[in-house]
Amino acid sequence: MNGTTTERHPRGLYVLFGTEMWERFSFYTVNAMLSLYLRDNVQGFNFSNAHAASVSSSYQAFVYFTPLFGGLLADLFLGFRKAILIGAVFFIAGHALLAVPNNLMIVYAALACLVIGNGLFKPNVSSMVGNLYTEGSHLKDKAYLIFYMGINIGAFTAPLLANFIQPRWGFHPAFFMGAIGMTISLIVFSLNQKYVRHADRVRGKNPDANAVAVTEDLAPLKESSRPIDAIPEWKRISALIVIFLIVIVFWMVFHQNSISLTFWANDHSYKLPGILSNAINPLYIILLSLPLASFWSWLDKKGKEPATPTKIMIGMLLTGLSFVILFIAARTGGFTKPVFKVVKSDAAQTWVAISPEAREHLGIATPGTKIDEKTDGWLVSGAPNAKTGEYVRLENFAGNAIAVTPVARVSRWWLIFAYGVLSLGELMLSPMGLSLVSKVAPVRMRGLMMGGWFAATAIGNKLTGVAKYWDLWSHANFFIILASMALFMAFVLLVLLRPLKRAMPGV
Repeated sequence: MNGTTTERHPRGLYVLFGTEMWERFSFYTVNAMLSLYLRDNVQGFNFSNAHAASVSSSYQAFVYFTPLFGGLLADLFLGFRKAILIGAVFFIAGHALLAVPNNLMIVYAALACLVIGNGLFKPNVSSMVGNLYTEGSHLKDKAYLIFYMGINIGAFTAPLLANFIQPRWGFHPAFFMGAIGMTISLIVFSLNQKYVRHADRVRGKNPDANAVAVTEDLAPLKESSRPIDAIPEWKRISALIVIFLIVIVFWMVFHQNSISLTFWANDHSYKLPGILSNAINPLYIILLSLPLASFWSWLDKKGKEPATPTKIMIGMLLTGLSFVILFIAARTGGFTKPVFKVVKSDAAQTWVAISPEAREHLGIATPGTKIDEKTDGWLVSGAPNAKTGEYVRLENFAGNAIAVTPVARVSRWWLIFAYGVLSLGELMLSPMGLSLVSKVAPVRMRGLMMGGWFAATAIGNKLTGVAKYWDLWSHANFFIILASMALFMAFVLLVLLRPLKRAMPGV
């Protein structure tokens, strides 16, 4: 048997399922904790939220761009299996280095290893899934759906375990769980080579859209032939440029999940640890993927399935609405002005931490009081007996006097509900956008356009660094600004819907 039977899925699929599931477990272990770790003043490096957001956004940008080069290296020199094995070793090294305490340069070296490992591992394990099957196999689309479930199972379980370990034994043992998960991934792949050997690199093969989709942790696509070849190339490329702009804004908003939304859960949501909040989105994806696919199939049979640009527009609308929900939550909790963390309080006086960025933005030149080795505090009025670790809202600042008011945590259900809407928007938009690249790009430019997709995704992830304004704006303003950007892009799509449909008939 060569593993390409059309009667049932080959064993190689389950080998790659396990390989990818454990790799995603290790990857999302880091994603759930990185921003919180960097700003932690005991085990971490006491970064401000803005500094942590800057590092996290740069890391994510490289993570989503390097698969372009990892796929090229595998195609030209290494082959898929060797690239995966090398990438796994870099992954293990990166996670193990993150377990080393009190050394910032080692943290940066760890992140570099993770970026290299992701670039070599992620695109090639995805491509191997498609190569397990003969061309035209009716099982291929289902295989990618099974593989996609593996991605989300790993993404869901990682924050659960990290949230169990970190409060008990700290960040560093929790990071090391990523190394253990990646070691399991490497063992699964290495010991089952006979089931995947035949799926190694095929030179000269066009990029598989489903392989690119699951490389980006998106749902697999529904492939079909469309009468688009009659449309001039310039119109098709212009349509894709619009999609790339949408993708940039979407990822900038969506991937706040590992930065500002993690801060919101950890600092301002009632009984919802920031690490644990990272499990909400993959859980929704697992629960919603199959029902949504069935819904599209039901509409398709009735001839009422929306065109892909319409789905993308709805996805962007839902993305904006999810942040409107968070805006309402922030207004409800009183987060209408910048807030500061209480670092010391007694019956008479309260001190808060104010980041360098916030001090510069607000014009606070008064030096702080040394609270401990890593923390300075600024004396405030208006919040006697405020609990250390909670937050107070800035009311006014005049001279050396900083007046504040206590704010309360809001219900965790605000964020859980917002994530439900955001996850539905992700399923409406992300795989659909990639589907357009696959179907609309001229054949001779498909590789370039796929590269454009990776570049747009990376730019969007870099722009998640907008979270540097988390401490400078009110949280309510932060959410409504991001909501407005997403809703504006939805409106742009609505206006361009007809010309986009003409530029991509039948998709």
